Amino acid sequence: MIFGNKKTAIDWLIVGLGNPGSKYENTRHNMGFLALDLLAEKEKLTFNKLRFKAWTATAELGGEKVLLMKPQTYMNNSGEAVREAAQFYKIAPENIIVISDDISLDIGKQRVKRKGSDGGQKGLRSIIYHLQSDAFPRVKVGVGKKPHPDYDLASWVLSEFTKDEQKLIFDCFGVAYE
Repeated sequence: MIFGNKKTAIDWLIVGLGNPGSKYENTRHNMGFLALDLLAEKEKLTFNKLRFKAWTATAELGGEKVLLMKPQTYMNNSGEAVREAAQFYKIAPENIIVISDDISLDIGKQRVKRKGSDGGQKGLRSIIYHLQSDAFPRVKVGVGKKPHPDYDLASWVLSEFTKDEQKLIFDCFGVAYE
């Protein structure tokens, strides 16, 4: 090889789900973006490449080459970006970790699942559809239940966190990072 034996393959995709644009920056639905932003800050990474319909950054984490992705397709079409990257790098679903919000968990609580249904989360639904598999690990981060049953779900997940809730979220991310 003319330039040496440099390994350029990506071993893992880590996908944070959210919606693009400043309008959604600190909303409950952008939990995946928030988690990746914290990881990028800790690892001194920058999301500076728009590839596969996503802002991306590459890193070596735990000895593995990782592509971090923040799809720019809006939540409900996140699978388009994930499929493109997975096909390009030939990444199996088992090596795609997705971070998303979960309204059935209390704020700051996490649940890790190896595979499973979308649980009503439309970003996960899109990824399952586009990969034709539900066999990807996911980290669900709690954003809390709607304040009352009649509250509109879309309004809830697109609402911003209070200062107290932000502290719980960042504490949760700090523990996960370590």
